[in-house]
Amino acid sequence: MKIIIAGAYAIGTYLAQLLSRSNYDIILIDEVAENLEAIGSNYDLMTMEAKCTSIKALKEAGAKKADLFIAVTPKEADNITACTMAHHLGTKRTVAKIDNPEYMEPINQEFFKKLGVDSLIYPEMLAAKDIINGLKMSWVRQRWDVHGGALVLLGIKLRQNCKILDKPLKDISGPTDPYHVVAIKREDQTIIPGGNECLKSNDLAYFMTTKNYIPYIRKITGKENYVDVKDVIIMGGGRTAVRSVKMIPEYMNVKVIERNAERCEYLNEMFDEDQLVINGDGRDMALLEEEGIRHTQAFVAVTPNAETNILACMAAKNFGIKKTIASVENFDYVDMAANLDIGTIINKKAIAAGYIYQMLLDANVDNVRFLMAVNADVAEFIPVEGSKITQKPIKDIKLPSGMTIGGLVRHDEGMLVSGNTQIQAGDIVVTFCHNVNKKKIEQLFN
Repeated sequence: MKIIIAGAYAIGTYLAQLLSRSNYDIILIDEVAENLEAIGSNYDLMTMEAKCTSIKALKEAGAKKADLFIAVTPKEADNITACTMAHHLGTKRTVAKIDNPEYMEPINQEFFKKLGVDSLIYPEMLAAKDIINGLKMSWVRQRWDVHGGALVLLGIKLRQNCKILDKPLKDISGPTDPYHVVAIKREDQTIIPGGNECLKSNDLAYFMTTKNYIPYIRKITGKENYVDVKDVIIMGGGRTAVRSVKMIPEYMNVKVIERNAERCEYLNEMFDEDQLVINGDGRDMALLEEEGIRHTQAFVAVTPNAETNILACMAAKNFGIKKTIASVENFDYVDMAANLDIGTIINKKAIAAGYIYQMLLDANVDNVRFLMAVNADVAEFIPVEGSKITQKPIKDIKLPSGMTIGGLVRHDEGMLVSGNTQIQAGDIVVTFCHNVNKKKIEQLFN
């Protein structure tokens, strides 16, 4: 597959690194040579110093035969223009990063498709969806719904009060139990567990279950003492904060703390009357006390500064808040933030990259998510008639190392799998993949 990425900035470079592992034919375009130097020498891809809206450059990059053109420069207009040009030069599919939420309305997306822009990505909106999902379940670090919630993947930080610690998974998560543990993050190590693996305190464990057993998972992991979120403080009034407030459920009360007075005026115009905007510094302990942080169930830090967000969440933890969410765009700080146990980490680059990655798989893939915490992908594959995965029970199929099957959806009903499960064509099969060549997985389902 031939892929052209325009923009060697945050999303573009991260996406190029992610894709280079799967042996795609990648060309990364940017007009600033310094942006290309490091990634070009460290990863298996080609780089081109050029402006992405240059017809000559697009032709030289091979837009005529490209399968996918991804424009993720900081300039929205350049992204849209470059995608339109690539489409008319012959590229099969185009994706543009945009900054205007108006463009995400269905009628406007149809308009852009007619121009030659097949998909639009608004990273702040994707991040906001993750934030809201995190607020709805305060005791969960990450949640991922399969096929409208027929299956649910829950990432949960385990503490000493977890009832299933230090027991082999084969004894607590057998074929008749209502959950499977599909992955474990232990310190800096990602584990795809076998039956003899045990859960430990401070593990980040990923549970696959069905929706009706979520309360059971909450009970056995010792999370019943977490209160539901009704009051939220958001530090930072940028685009991610705006999208989050726009999506927040009606039963939640929200306060936004923003340092810039002019931005506060804008936010007051954007929000409803009952959504309070406060001009101040979210790191000011006295201000947080005054705004009732001790009676708040969740704190969200989404300023542009990762260090500020991490420190603010640590301070919120000291006030007794159990649900904290931090935007950490600098990958150098992601592991540090996780080790400091600040709560849920949001990274727009990883979220946007996962969204784009879904478009690259050759098999029939309905959804895919990159889980930054464990450096792994969760994907919904739909096997075709006669594919290798449908020919034998799972126990008799040699799965690639680093891959496990968490469950499947058949006729809209979610079910967990065992070694004796026979996958059928048309099933939605949830796979968890860590350091696996995606081509090997696709071959099972095609």
